[in-house]
Amino acid sequence: MNGTRGAARLTARGVVRRYGGIQAVAGVDLAAPPGRVTALIGPNGAGKSTLFDCLAGTARPDAGRVLLGGRDVTRLPVHARVRLGLARTFQQIAVFPTLSVADNVRIGAEQRSRRDNGGGVTRERAAERTARALGLFGLEAVAAEPAGEQPTGVLRLVELARALAGGPRVLLLDEPAAGLDAAQTARLLTVLRGLAGDGMALLLVEHDPDLVAELADIVYAMADGRVVAAGPTATVLSDPRVARAWGGAERGRERGGR
Repeated sequence: MNGTRGAARLTARGVVRRYGGIQAVAGVDLAAPPGRVTALIGPNGAGKSTLFDCLAGTARPDAGRVLLGGRDVTRLPVHARVRLGLARTFQQIAVFPTLSVADNVRIGAEQRSRRDNGGGVTRERAAERTARALGLFGLEAVAAEPAGEQPTGVLRLVELARALAGGPRVLLLDEPAAGLDAAQTARLLTVLRGLAGDGMALLLVEHDPDLVAELADIVYAMADGRVVAAGPTATVLSDPRVARAWGGAERGRERGGR
């Protein structure tokens, strides 16, 4: 989508997160560069969700740092990271069911307008961004319908459209293809490739190895809270350590927890 606010790299340096005596993330280094799709993979319980929370600001690391565009955001709350250009979607879809599809997307566009205009909202610009985001995901036909009446696949696209309407520089995607049919998945892949081509940094958690192989430029594989392999997609997916950690039940279209 045109109109992102400049390239930014998202970086984790030595991130540690503990829950009681359990170290869910054990000193992870990760970089999601602009213009690339970076994937985070691994079996259930590997620490992917916890790392995602640390990057997005919903959890604070016990050690290490999170950098956004070179700025240390480790202690910044979610809303402050959003203002700096970080957006996130969730595994469990989060929309406003009583609002229309268009109004759900407009929320993201108006947040962008407030940032760009010192707290004010430019309605025309918000409307333009809303229409553009709806068009990207083919949501025009259901734009006026209540979000709560839409199937899971459409709601997934609504959430993605809302995130993009905010003009992020870095986009965190939590299983973005979950619940999508083949046509919706194909559209999603096209949009995400286009965003990366425009310079956005994308980081996604994904269980489907076929989708990762098709979309990702860089892969980090986690197991037991640590990165066990990182690098170009083909290299990481063929690594025996990854096959052992991510094999079995994970080698299909599992959409369960992590």
